[in-house]
Amino acid sequence: MNYTEQDTYGMYKNRSGDGPGPRLMGAATLTGNDVYNRQDEDLGDIKEFMLDMSNGRVAYAVLSFGGFLGMGEKLFAVPWSALTLDTVNKRFVLDASKERLESAPGFDKDNWPDMADTTWAKEVHDYYGVTPFSDGRV
Repeated sequence: MNYTEQDTYGMYKNRSGDGPGPRLMGAATLTGNDVYNRQDEDLGDIKEFMLDMSNGRVAYAVLSFGGFLGMGEKLFAVPWSALTLDTVNKRFVLDASKERLESAPGFDKDNWPDMADTTWAKEVHDYYGVTPFSDGRV
């Protein structure tokens, strides 16, 4: 699924064309979007967005990978800066192989980590090779 298929308000129908994609997007239209890697392999889809309420930034996209019909799936908090929007294919791209993602720090739907914990955040950002926000927050 992609953001144009979930655009219930019609907010993307009259784009100005001044960039590769919308500069501002509704979070609800991004939930469920596919995530692929650079090898064009399907890595799953976005289940949730985690917002840092102290600074108004998107901190993580929660990616669901594996399983079947929601059974056995594993969730991953992917730092927002590790994702890019592929506006041609209308999906996100994560620069990670399936094997690398399988060994990433993840969790199940009934046992979410404390994403505000700085030790946990450093481990996740280091794993994906991106740096946390420069203000020291997640």
